Amino acid sequence: MEKSAQKTAVVIGAGAGGIATAARLAKAGLSVTVLEKNSFTGGRCSLIRHDGHRFDQGPSLLLLPKLFREVFFDLDTTLEAEGVELLQCPTNYNVWFADGENFELTTDLARMKTQIERWEGKDGFDRYLSWLREAHAHYEISVAKVLSRNFTSTWQLAAPKFVLAGLLLHPLHSIWNRAGRYFWSERLRRVFTFATMYMGMSPFDAPATYSLLQYTELAEGIWYPRGGFQTVLAALQRVGERLGVKYRLGTPVKQILMQSDGKTVRGVELESGEMMEADVVVVNADLVYAYGNLFPQTKSQTRRYVKSLRQKDGSCSAISFYWSLDRTIPELQTHNIFLADEYRESFDAIFDRQTLPDEPSFYVNVPSRIDPSAAPEGRDSIIALVPAGHLLESKGTGSGIRQNQDWDALVSRARRAVLSTIAARTGCAPLEPFITHEMVNDPYAWEAKFNLDKGSILGLSHSFSNVLAFRPRTRAEGFRNAYFVGASTHPGTGVPIVLAGSKITTEQILEDMGRPIPWKDRPSFVRDHGTPQNSKTGKLDKIARPSWVPVPRTMIISIYVAMGSLLTFCINLLLAGWVGTSV
Repeated sequence: MEKSAQKTAVVIGAGAGGIATAARLAKAGLSVTVLEKNSFTGGRCSLIRHDGHRFDQGPSLLLLPKLFREVFFDLDTTLEAEGVELLQCPTNYNVWFADGENFELTTDLARMKTQIERWEGKDGFDRYLSWLREAHAHYEISVAKVLSRNFTSTWQLAAPKFVLAGLLLHPLHSIWNRAGRYFWSERLRRVFTFATMYMGMSPFDAPATYSLLQYTELAEGIWYPRGGFQTVLAALQRVGERLGVKYRLGTPVKQILMQSDGKTVRGVELESGEMMEADVVVVNADLVYAYGNLFPQTKSQTRRYVKSLRQKDGSCSAISFYWSLDRTIPELQTHNIFLADEYRESFDAIFDRQTLPDEPSFYVNVPSRIDPSAAPEGRDSIIALVPAGHLLESKGTGSGIRQNQDWDALVSRARRAVLSTIAARTGCAPLEPFITHEMVNDPYAWEAKFNLDKGSILGLSHSFSNVLAFRPRTRAEGFRNAYFVGASTHPGTGVPIVLAGSKITTEQILEDMGRPIPWKDRPSFVRDHGTPQNSKTGKLDKIARPSWVPVPRTMIISIYVAMGSLLTFCINLLLAGWVGTSV
């Protein structure tokens, strides 16, 4: 009997999702080639170097470490075995205010108690513990019900068990309004809501579910891979290469090719004119860009879908400065947040008017504080990320004259604001005389380097109507044998979330092919389900539940709120489902 030919896959883009999906497909026995337009891998998780200084171009902190470990475990290895060392930041952030005060977010509960009681008293700390309990539920439900499953139909959301679990995520509340139930001062509400910047969203719009982001920081810590964030993806790339994955850098894709039926993928054409046949094509390029530029536009259905995608809310863009300094700045910790005094206005300027706020909030990362190899001895490398509005039009649309703002002027204004604010709030000497070299990414640079639609650095928004089954699907709309992985498809943005998405996408591909999933039914590598309760369990580990357990007051309130929200949720669900079928 003749042996069947090995199935082939082409992955477009060597970002986090592309690298992980390639390794998983190779593990399942496919012949995989990754095509990357740039001369480096990692996408936004790449490194920039200059004269001994090292900068993370995009993400600079590692959250949800279990999701990183899971990828390596599924591929029969570990982070440690691949030479990755994770360093825990002793302080999560220093949050600096305009009045000269600062708040230190940390995993140290005693330190958190002292600070919260200073501002809101004993009851304030009690409310903080209640907030942690709710955020813990958001985290655990999201991991179990969202990050580990695919959503291919809006009707999946109507399943009674999912509706009940979903309501406990408070998706119809904004993270700002929900935080106000637990934190009664404006100061602490800001401290516990700014993290929506990770998703490129305003805390006044982001669903309350995303309190899980700050929860994981406080419960599991913030980590930094020695050598830079890209070392994790470089290790994953090496694992894939051992499994047979081939990488071709500096190889942009011109278009995805179809069979004669116009909807079944048969491979890709490179910008060089080379044709590559493949049984499966996985797109890790920006989803909106890919639908509008890589897939054929011959069908009216595709053109309508591209138009609808470009009209969806995108995440913000950013102006990022990468500064080489000739000395250290001890007043700055590894991670620093500077919040605008006009907090809400700073977000409205970004998300309502797509511009730079008059007084921007911003993030400053000093990688050399946690990892000395990031800068020459006695010097610092500093990254300042200033969230800003995205570009007003997608590339290649309109009359050819793009209606955008004067970003050169906005970059200059952002630089002045960052430098003056750091000096004024921390008391450090002015930084400008110490800067020996500067590199900048603005919205145009993000768009050009990584084909990000409108320069939105985190893909599509995570508003209620743009998550779960409402988010663009992992299987390409209107095409066969084409799939997506990355920030703008399910489950969403952020490196750990995208890595979880690589598992979802790969399993969907293998199921469509009728192939076994190598890691399916393997026992979890994380021991977080308690001691197994059976006849062999020792007496010290037997779990004996009391006959009566008091229900926390906050849980009773949450149940009433959930019941009150059920009707609104179902109405929104049905409306969104109807709109989705009308596109």
